[in-house]
Amino acid sequence: MKKLLILLVAIAMVSATAMAVVAQDKGPAVIKIPAKMGEVTFQHANHQGRIADCTVCHHQGPGTACRSCHGVKPEAPKAKKAFHTRCKGCHKKQNGPTKCKQCHTGPKS
Repeated sequence: MKKLLILLVAIAMVSATAMAVVAQDKGPAVIKIPAKMGEVTFQHANHQGRIADCTVCHHQGPGTACRSCHGVKPEAPKAKKAFHTRCKGCHKKQNGPTKCKQCHTGPKS
């Protein structure tokens, strides 16, 4: 009985550690978004510190990529429109960059 209790405690500790690691994984720190005007380097980790609720951007669920719907599903706005509405709209409110070349700094696609 004592061995079983020790085993259950060990399993609980491993499970708790695994859950903590998964909870800390909030996606890549930097995301490269290809665009005709020039690639956008999105500082994902910086935005996570500013926006507490991931569903503000990931409205289809945590970890859902924008282009999994936008530009694919006809009922969803095109990716360009979604990015400009969401990103630029927030940047205007938060005094972030709003000029094209302030975000589109990488190679053109």
